[in-house]
Amino acid sequence: MNSLIPLHLIQKILVNESSFFNYVDDETSRRMWWGALEVIQKEFLIDHFHNGGLWVAAPLPALNDKRYLKKFNGWLWAPEGFTYFKHEKSKCLPYNQSQNSNEKFEYFNNYKILDLNREDGFDPFLMIITPTFQCILAISGEKDKKNLIMRNDKNSLKKVIELIDLRLSQENTEESKSFQDKLGSLGEFTFNEEFSNYFWPSLSIKLARLIPNITSQIAFEENSNKTLQISEAKLLEAISHEVRTPLSTIRTLISSTLKKYKMDETIRSRLIEIDNECTEQIDRFGLIFNAAELVKNESSPSLKLTGINLGEILMKLSPNWINQLKRRGIILKIDIPDELPEVLSNSEKLELMLSGLIDKNTRGLKEGSILTLELRPAGQKLKLQLIVHSKEVNTKDNHKLDSSDVGPVLNWNPQTGSLQLSQSATQKLLASLGGRLTRRKDSGLIVFFPIAGIN
Repeated sequence: MNSLIPLHLIQKILVNESSFFNYVDDETSRRMWWGALEVIQKEFLIDHFHNGGLWVAAPLPALNDKRYLKKFNGWLWAPEGFTYFKHEKSKCLPYNQSQNSNEKFEYFNNYKILDLNREDGFDPFLMIITPTFQCILAISGEKDKKNLIMRNDKNSLKKVIELIDLRLSQENTEESKSFQDKLGSLGEFTFNEEFSNYFWPSLSIKLARLIPNITSQIAFEENSNKTLQISEAKLLEAISHEVRTPLSTIRTLISSTLKKYKMDETIRSRLIEIDNECTEQIDRFGLIFNAAELVKNESSPSLKLTGINLGEILMKLSPNWINQLKRRGIILKIDIPDELPEVLSNSEKLELMLSGLIDKNTRGLKEGSILTLELRPAGQKLKLQLIVHSKEVNTKDNHKLDSSDVGPVLNWNPQTGSLQLSQSATQKLLASLGGRLTRRKDSGLIVFFPIAGIN
């Protein structure tokens, strides 16, 4: 068999056939990629998916809207051994992973996963074809000298389709036949070569709205422009999604390695430590995503709150917290009485929020510090209290470590390098979960939750 046509070659051909490009660094190219995906899916593809279509992507599914994944057939080249997307209920990569438990959310697995080879590279690629809309999107180039490519002309589409089909025929003849059949079922194409005249201005507008919010610190006061806050929230959603995806990939590869190979216990322990760190970061950015979503959709209806046993949730999560803090030399003590009434909240998002509170209130603590978590009745509410006994010697110096908000969602501490939810975002997120956050001098952090069944 001849060597496989690498996807990197397809991207390079698209670059070579273009007359002019401005090079950008890796980070900027990724921002452009996510902006382009949002422009295509929300502003253009929304009017052209009803009659079905197909897509081809690498190294991850670029589409994140379940409507398109339901209507389209797809082929994904993913890293070899990347079994996450081969799981029965992991074929659809939702933009908001916190929605997975929603009964209205459906998973679709109508795309084929093929192995990405080393020669293919890891620059993203996406081709979308419907009877009335066709588009090829890719990033190509050397490190920090990248191009974002968008082609929708007939010649480029024809050439890329031929190369994709050749790659499929070399790799899997059945998939090549399926690709040809699905392509033929779409009938005659209506080419809209004017699409590029609308795409690039739309992308420019989107980037112009979003990028300044992470390149400069903006003082958001009560009368700050709401449009800027929503723009930052959208960008944080995209960044959170982009951060969690490779971390999930790392966790999957670690899990596969631990199960598949025999290894020295020292190496095994190290891999488990890496897995734990990935999990913590996934949770942190999941919480940031939820807060950004709340800021962006502040006028939307509140979460549905139901009766939950807060004590049981805390006891379930505490072993993981104890292990996390133990690695940093911090002791966690739990004080929860039996037979407490249920509170009104949302269990899934509350678990993430509680982990975020533990993390937020222990960042920067010295080894030997103690965190006590108490849950007590307080009238018609339950009082959750986090009390920190720090080993800090000079408490006055702590004020010099005060962090500052860099927007409506995030707070940055330059001394510790800690990026956390801002106080305002924490209060809003807890309020959406039924909680009321207060801070009392010498009493630590306190959250009150309403008892279920009490009006």
